Amino acid sequence: MFETPPPGYDSWAGYFASLPGDERQTRLAKLSPDDLARLPWDWWFWGRQSQQAPTCAWGTWLILAGRGWGKTRTGVEWVKTAVESGQCRRVALVGQTAAAVRDVMVEGESGILAKARPSFKPLYEPSKRRLTWPNGAMATTFSADKPDMLRGPQFDGYWADELAAWRYPEAWSNLMLGVRLGTLSRGVVTTTPKPVRLVRDLLVADRRWPKGDVVLTRGTTYENIKNLSPQFKTQIIAQYEGTHLGRQELNAELLTEAPGALWKRARIEELRVTVAPELERLVVAIDPAATSGDDADETGIVVAGVAEDGQGYVLEDLSHRASPDGWARAAVTAYWQRKADRIVAEVNNGGEMVEHVIRTVDPNVSFRAVHASRGKIARAEPVAALYEQGRVHHVGSHPDMEDQMCSFAGGGDSPDRMDALVWALTDLMIDRAGEMRLLGGPEPDDPTQRPSWVW
Repeated sequence: MFETPPPGYDSWAGYFASLPGDERQTRLAKLSPDDLARLPWDWWFWGRQSQQAPTCAWGTWLILAGRGWGKTRTGVEWVKTAVESGQCRRVALVGQTAAAVRDVMVEGESGILAKARPSFKPLYEPSKRRLTWPNGAMATTFSADKPDMLRGPQFDGYWADELAAWRYPEAWSNLMLGVRLGTLSRGVVTTTPKPVRLVRDLLVADRRWPKGDVVLTRGTTYENIKNLSPQFKTQIIAQYEGTHLGRQELNAELLTEAPGALWKRARIEELRVTVAPELERLVVAIDPAATSGDDADETGIVVAGVAEDGQGYVLEDLSHRASPDGWARAAVTAYWQRKADRIVAEVNNGGEMVEHVIRTVDPNVSFRAVHASRGKIARAEPVAALYEQGRVHHVGSHPDMEDQMCSFAGGGDSPDRMDALVWALTDLMIDRAGEMRLLGGPEPDDPTQRPSWVW
């Protein structure tokens, strides 16, 4: 219906909005009734040019963009177009978790159901993880947290959302092995850029284009600033703008680590494993937020353990923004599910309230309070040294926590996830002198002099 927008405009909608009312009505009157009826659902009209699929030959359209750029909407519109045109008949919808697929990709405000043309709306069967369109095309939802579910099914199209946050790289490998139907199988990847191996590998493939089949689109938060809510601008942009992490979250730069950061991504990647051995001790560590509500920091919750040989393993990052009852229930649930030995929590901000909240949820858990008597750098340096010595392994990927680790050089916002990690590994692996110890090694001679985090 439309060619490329006139110079100076990134979308036809923007151009039409700039016209005087009479001229706008005159131009719209020239459209046929069918074109006019389709206009509210025509992505070529409403979407920015950077949100339109490449016109060249491609197999993977990689979109690395900042928060609020419109990645979800772009993924939805590509799926809609591929299905309605008959290009794709079997589509895989893969997100970081099952909840993310459901709440963002399918049922979200910019999700497939909300943006479907009324006359071509898919039937959604959550119990079957399936959407079926009137022309018989189907999409199946998958969680990247369960990569084995992608073994076996076959597809001719896919949408992979927030690939950089996927915990298990095998999910991507299994997805690629399943994209083998039809003669033009392809898909779109929408993600905030993080320097994980999956993203780096795709960028290498992009640099081989046109010999390769990956086409890259980059975008910043500011490209869509006029469509973002005031709340987003105050909570997200104000939080990240001008910071090292903001270059990633807003400007979509692929960062490594901040100058002076205690942790290096290459070292974390080198030590990463897919499964942990049998663990001798396991703790759930909490760095509680000082307040609750929409503007509060997240509460850091990290599960880690130590094996018989003294090697540490970081199992889960369960950090999130929640009320005291919410984060306490998350920690207690992890304690029982993981059969942990103890919950360790910093009590500087909450004092006795922290233990009270946890024991209100479950009075039977083993609990130890820890106090931050030193600065964050001083507490974190011995733990960072464990990584340098090859003593700590991340089981799977924990992108948000690893971002904090590799961005922290002292100062700035409270790195809640990193703090919880430090408390966990300190409890498990470091004695009062700040030295690494193996399980079964000598304890301090005077037990009364042990700090609270020594067993």
